[in-house]
Amino acid sequence: MTAGFMTWAEVDLGAIAENTRGMKRWVGDRVEIIAVVKADAYGHGAVPVARTVLKAGATRLAVHRLAEGVALRQAGIEAPILVMAPLQPEEAPEAVRWGLTPTLATPEAAQALHAVAQATGRRTAVHVEVDTGMGRAGLLPEDAVDFAHALQGMDGLTLEGFYTHFATADEGDPSFVMRQLRRFEEVIAALEASGIRIPLRHVANSAAALRFRAAHFEAVRPGIALYGMRPSLEWEPPFPLRPAMTIRSRVIRVWTLAPGESVGYGRTFIADRERRMALVPIGYGDGYPRSLSNQGAVLIRGRRAPVRGRVSMDQIVVEVTEIPDARVGDEVVILGRQGEGEIRAEELAAWAGTIHYEITTRISPRVPRIYRGGP
Repeated sequence: MTAGFMTWAEVDLGAIAENTRGMKRWVGDRVEIIAVVKADAYGHGAVPVARTVLKAGATRLAVHRLAEGVALRQAGIEAPILVMAPLQPEEAPEAVRWGLTPTLATPEAAQALHAVAQATGRRTAVHVEVDTGMGRAGLLPEDAVDFAHALQGMDGLTLEGFYTHFATADEGDPSFVMRQLRRFEEVIAALEASGIRIPLRHVANSAAALRFRAAHFEAVRPGIALYGMRPSLEWEPPFPLRPAMTIRSRVIRVWTLAPGESVGYGRTFIADRERRMALVPIGYGDGYPRSLSNQGAVLIRGRRAPVRGRVSMDQIVVEVTEIPDARVGDEVVILGRQGEGEIRAEELAAWAGTIHYEITTRISPRVPRIYRGGP
């Protein structure tokens, strides 16, 4: 057992570096990688991951919220950091203070940022998101040209980038991606016709970066692929992705359940015959989905042990009847590889009725991250 930890996550920084280098080879030297490290790098740890991807070929980082960017700056990260949530006027002083690259979507936010930049003498680079079909944040395409001209009239700001986000890049049918891409290209053409050239255009998340070379432009914004998870189960990535996270625990009790005896809250599992059970200290308080009650499985001695009964806040019970040599102290792998066995985030997500993005991002802070390897 890792000293002091009952359950822990191991993050292989070497895998993240390898995935980043693979992405860089794929997009080529002329395309920048804006590594997405929002949500604590999808649960992997924003600061160590940021340092790793920057050493492995990324040139910029992206987060969703201002506080995430501030935390990276406080950790000494100096690379450009794009904040993708639309800047709120009251956030302007912190954005300028920490040298972040905000996304602008309203005149009020632009004016507030411009005022702070002028007052401090710190010219601030900004990006603009265009909503080409995602239906979330961003300007409508018809408003983009006027907004861009307004920004160019603010000498405290530098209009550095324009971007959009695809709604269906992970799906098999590419038609809506192509529709969004055309809309984005129309916006860029209208900007250029009005005398505005955008230095940094970026539209491609992991799925689009791996699948649509026409969507690369000057930069791509990979996230999930950097962590070794497939952006889609409908098509194969063009190069191998190496999963970076393994979640480990230990068996802390083994006992025999007699016929008619039950496991956990609600007695949702009742033994029909004598069965051997094991207790593992991970639960929904650690981020293990409660929807895996009577659905999930873990690895013990390289073999699968199914979850029996409801997932509790702090622990699960698994059946080891078919693993007769299971003992207290045995290592348990919740996510990752053990011997010949493997449980990937994609499989856990399928059992839980969710997506693999959620599996790693929901692992709670009380599960310590242990870092291995590096660039």
